Amino acid sequence: MSSQTSSHKPRVAVVFGGRSSEHAISVVTAGAVLRAIDREKYDVLPIGITTDGRWALTADAPERMAIADRQLPTVAALAESTDGAVVLPVDPTNREIVYSEPGSVPKALGEVDVVFPVLHGPYGEDGTLQGLLELSGIPYVGAGVLASAVGQDKDYMKRVFASFGLPVGPYEVIRPREWDNDPAAARKKIMDFAAEHGWPLFVKPARAGSSMGITKVNDPADLDKAVEEARQHDPKILVESLLSGREIECGVLEFEDGPRASVPAEIPPVTAHDFYDFEAKYIDSADGIVPAPLTAEQTAKVQELAVAAFEAASCEGLVRADFFLQDNGEFVINEINTLPGFTPISMYPRMWQESGVSYPELIDRLLQAALTRSTGLR
Repeated sequence: MSSQTSSHKPRVAVVFGGRSSEHAISVVTAGAVLRAIDREKYDVLPIGITTDGRWALTADAPERMAIADRQLPTVAALAESTDGAVVLPVDPTNREIVYSEPGSVPKALGEVDVVFPVLHGPYGEDGTLQGLLELSGIPYVGAGVLASAVGQDKDYMKRVFASFGLPVGPYEVIRPREWDNDPAAARKKIMDFAAEHGWPLFVKPARAGSSMGITKVNDPADLDKAVEEARQHDPKILVESLLSGREIECGVLEFEDGPRASVPAEIPPVTAHDFYDFEAKYIDSADGIVPAPLTAEQTAKVQELAVAAFEAASCEGLVRADFFLQDNGEFVINEINTLPGFTPISMYPRMWQESGVSYPELIDRLLQAALTRSTGLR
């Protein structure tokens, strides 16, 4: 296992891409992170995961990781080989990364001191990668296994928040076997929910992000199509009622004395889109307002709720918490994101920039916190 000395620069493996529908956004995020890491302070090893799950050695080329002409980047386009693979040892006494290609002698890439995972969605943000890193004994940025899983599954996330007394909006869950075995009963369950809470409804995957697979449903005739769209991303779906009000976000960052909240931001109503969907976020670059035009009392309240959500889910490192400020003046928490986007237009780094923590400082703080935190039970 590597030992830290005064002359040793910590080696950071930036792991990105992945098998989820948020693959491209993860690549964009990785480009921004690679650009911001202080190369005088850290050695960097970029590792991309292709959409079929292969760990690839990739070019350290942030300029090739951006959205260009509305085209999304991929790990496959960045990989140094079409069939070479990076292997992470599942051995806490050995942090040696190995690269192998068919017909060639495996090549040692050196030891890794910390992993910066910038994967979004299932197979990366949901505790699966975090579990692998725990087995390998390699420190990593961000939430652990439990918090990552809770933060990815909107059903259990809301259950945890409600159990801690945090305000949660009405929702219904349709599990895979319900829709598969008796779609008529599942449909009635949704219609009963709509009868109680009204239309429109939002139908979404339970375990996806970046607004992937979400449909705003105004009419029962469109319900089946919305369910099937959500099930393209996750067989378990969530149905939520419309919460009228302002969309407010707040960043949480772990400092030496505990988690602190950033200034909040507001996502203004989007006129070219029915709601703040994928294209509004990443293609058409909808602008958030930072800081949000809130009263001092409202700002303090949303910051308090954001830190409470961080603690309720046992998070570490960072979280972006998303809220609705309802017309009655009350906040409702919509969700948390344990690995929020770090793209140039992402709200999390913008909120911390406005709070006095620059983008490079934010990256450095997250890495330093991970390096001082052990794997295993803590």
